[in-house]
Amino acid sequence: MENSKACNLVWFRRDLRVEDNPALLAAANAPGVVLPIFIWCPAEEGEFQPGRHSRWWLKQSLIHLDASLASYGCSLLLQKGNDTLSVLVNIARATGSTQIFCNHLYDPITVARDRRVKQRLLEYGIFVHNFNCDTLHEPWEIYDEQGHAFTTFAGFWNRFLRTRFEPDMPDSSQARLFPYRGNLPTPCSIEELCLEDESEKSSNELLARTWSPGCKHANDALQAFLVGPLNDYTTSRETADNSTSHLSPYLHFGELSIRKLYNCIRSKQRDEEQLFCPRRNAHLFLRAIGLREYSRYISFHFPFTQEQSLLKNFPWRNDEIHFKAWKLGKTGYPLVDAAMRELWSTGWLHCKLRVVTSSFLIKFLQLPWTWGIKYFWDTLLDADLESDILGWKYVSGCLTDGHELDRVLDPHEEGCKLDPKGEYVRRWLPELSRLPNQWIHHPYSAPVSRLQAAGVELGTNYPKPIVDMEVAKYRLSQAVKSMREKNSVEQAARTEEGQDETNPRPNSQHNFPAAFCDQLVPSILTTSASHTQFSGSVTRGKHITSNLP
Repeated sequence: MENSKACNLVWFRRDLRVEDNPALLAAANAPGVVLPIFIWCPAEEGEFQPGRHSRWWLKQSLIHLDASLASYGCSLLLQKGNDTLSVLVNIARATGSTQIFCNHLYDPITVARDRRVKQRLLEYGIFVHNFNCDTLHEPWEIYDEQGHAFTTFAGFWNRFLRTRFEPDMPDSSQARLFPYRGNLPTPCSIEELCLEDESEKSSNELLARTWSPGCKHANDALQAFLVGPLNDYTTSRETADNSTSHLSPYLHFGELSIRKLYNCIRSKQRDEEQLFCPRRNAHLFLRAIGLREYSRYISFHFPFTQEQSLLKNFPWRNDEIHFKAWKLGKTGYPLVDAAMRELWSTGWLHCKLRVVTSSFLIKFLQLPWTWGIKYFWDTLLDADLESDILGWKYVSGCLTDGHELDRVLDPHEEGCKLDPKGEYVRRWLPELSRLPNQWIHHPYSAPVSRLQAAGVELGTNYPKPIVDMEVAKYRLSQAVKSMREKNSVEQAARTEEGQDETNPRPNSQHNFPAAFCDQLVPSILTTSASHTQFSGSVTRGKHITSNLP
């Protein structure tokens, strides 16, 4: 009987769960039957196609999602194509569907695609219903007193906390899905999606020993974190070895509800307050959730930053030999090298080690930040464009509340703080395993006799530093000086032409400092034709709807 009813398409993307899935719940509550679909269309991602580790996770997650849907009597229709719009139209025509239910995404590539797809589907008589599944607040719901988007995390987070937000969790356990049983396009098998090739499978088997993708495992990981590592989070997060929540891949693929995580941490926070707990573990982790929210917020209001030069006129060094050494963990700085080898082997890196390694690439080696973010994207299990962009901005001095551009992290000092006993370095750099703690983070300073006793021969079985620390500092200071001089000359020229950057630009409805504009180069402040569709995303109530997917 249900087959004669309307078919409601549920378009899964990075929301691969049944629990707390607003799009799925809305489709279940709408008249008609439900057809869950997933479309693999990597060509549309451009240079940010998922890397090997990320694709492995996606494959396992889709398998688990299909099993979850099967318990409701539905199966997941997998499709592969070069154009999402064509695939959606194909499915709609085969099923007679006129409604698609999906959840918002906020990275600039997807926002642009979703806007185009939604407009074209309307021309075919197909309406798209969008819901919030990935954030606690939509990016267009939080502004400063002047109705402008926040440009510092502190301002954003303080306003967020003042909303006293307590998200509801829709109860999907009572949802009843009437599956579609009619005509379908030829489905793809999980193997036909080609998320991993034969050459990758043996390496990917190692990932399965450490990670268990899927919504059930996501909830298991959350419970394990709540009863264990969270209780020592303020101190354990300061060490390099497996000391964070490890929930980010589950959040990225939408296997774990951000609302559920927030509610759990808020409950822990209230317990801490009632018990007058001196260590504010939940408070600190809640701030980490806030940073994830802020990454979506910044990405939405300042799209396509990943295509821009974050540091205008900065003299990057296009040294591919140094870049290869950085990727392979052969820089001669043990903490950096250990982190890069862990990243390649496991697809994972502690958040503080991400800061250390990315700072080394930008400030020690002065390699283009776009090289670094792309390599992280290719290797991280939890590669997330919004969070990655925010992280690289933070390190490179392109946020008003981030690291200063001329601040250089000393790998030796960071190693002593994050890995005081050298256990992390010894795990990933076995060639240094016999070095005593005194020299483990700077073998280049150790006496020759110590190196010989430990079996270390610098330049042979472990590299000498590819750049001396003092040389790196000097080069960076000169590069910053050169950048600022060129920016000053250009600023003076603009001022003479009556285009003073300290004032709002023509037709601009927001007033950011010139230095901030030059560093972020947000597309909302440019007249570039390819980005004009986003030009109204900052000021509330005037053009914001142009950005809604």
